[in-house]
Amino acid sequence: MTTQVECVVETKFTGFPLRRGKVRDVYDLGDELLLVATDRISAYDVVLPTPIPGKGAMLTQISRFWFRFFSGTTPYHLIEVIDRTAPAGMEGHLEQLRGRTMRCRKTTVVPIECVVRGYLAGSGWADYQATGGVCGIQLPAGLKQCDRLPSPIFTPATKADVGHDENISFDRACELVGADVMTLLRDRSIDLYQRAAAYALERGIIIADTKFEWGRRDGEYLLIDEVLTPDSSRFWPADLYQPGRDQESFDKQYVRNYLTTLVQAGKWNKTPPGPPLPPEVVANTAAKYREALRRLTGEEAAG
Repeated sequence: MTTQVECVVETKFTGFPLRRGKVRDVYDLGDELLLVATDRISAYDVVLPTPIPGKGAMLTQISRFWFRFFSGTTPYHLIEVIDRTAPAGMEGHLEQLRGRTMRCRKTTVVPIECVVRGYLAGSGWADYQATGGVCGIQLPAGLKQCDRLPSPIFTPATKADVGHDENISFDRACELVGADVMTLLRDRSIDLYQRAAAYALERGIIIADTKFEWGRRDGEYLLIDEVLTPDSSRFWPADLYQPGRDQESFDKQYVRNYLTTLVQAGKWNKTPPGPPLPPEVVANTAAKYREALRRLTGEEAAG
């Protein structure tokens, strides 16, 4: 079994252009990118000061599984997950890279989060309560929190590395990147969601919603970034599902719920700096990610 550094919060590899996202450190290798999934965790668009040890490696394991799951029908940017060999010039950093790093083809990123919702939760539930729909899509009256929708809906959002993503209408997304592009990516995203949701349900997980990202390379649209992870999706245990309330989860909603208690107590206002996480919240979050990994892939967390 490969080994990993216990916890990687931040990388600093000199000699390569670096863009630091909320969770990933992205290095430009010329025609390729190196996506290092750190153990940072963000919530409410704020990077928290307390990492979740092993989280980045688990996200990478799950993403690799889904890329392989869709292989043959959906082109994607992943070339390899770094395991035994580091890219040229990074040989001395192999232990930091191992298991948590994807070497990927560089693409021109479509600046739209392709969100697919199968259930009424999160900002979708809040929107429905206020308007009777989600992102301009009207829904049947009388739905309860976390109800399954009649069919999955596509609710795009603008991308933001810093600050808040913003839900937008499909028409607005078409104005930003073109109707042909958005129609293609909408249809692909809904298809991937439906296939993944059916697979996950057989393994005891409801995928309530998720987001996909796409990039263009050589005239082709590739699936990029992370795919169907606990950071980009809502995963609910199917045996505990009950509409009309918040659900138990295998994702970072658990962290959001803890932070909400701080907001309600007047101890945090959802702006940086984020509050530290207690040891039990860190341990429980890591356990939820491990369970998602185990159920979806049949693998244990490496390291």
